[in-house]
Amino acid sequence: MATGSSPRFLPLAEVSEVLSISAAQVYALVRRGELRAIKIGGRGQWRVEATELEAYIERMYKSTRDFISDHPYVGDTNADDPLADDTGQSAAASDTNEHAVD
Repeated sequence: MATGSSPRFLPLAEVSEVLSISAAQVYALVRRGELRAIKIGGRGQWRVEATELEAYIERMYKSTRDFISDHPYVGDTNADDPLADDTGQSAAASDTNEHAVD
C-alpha cells in the first residue's frame, strides 16, 4: 500500500509530465518494454508503478553516464578559461591585444 500522499500507480499522462515527454512517447516506452506498466480495468487503462518509474529514471542516468564515458566531449579545449572564445583565445587576452600600442 502507498505511503504518504504519493499514489502507488500513475497514469501515462502523469508519467509523461514527470519525464517531460508526450503521453505517446510514454506509451511507446511501455510497449517496447523499456518502462514496465500494467493494464488494469475494463477499459485497459495503463498504469506505471512509481517505483518502476524511479527504476527507469535510474537506468536512464546509468545509460547517460555510460554514453558520456564512451563519448567524451573534447570540443572544449579551454575548460580552464571561462572567458575563452571559439578561437581558443581568452577574451581578456584579446582585449589586451586590441589596445596594444605599436
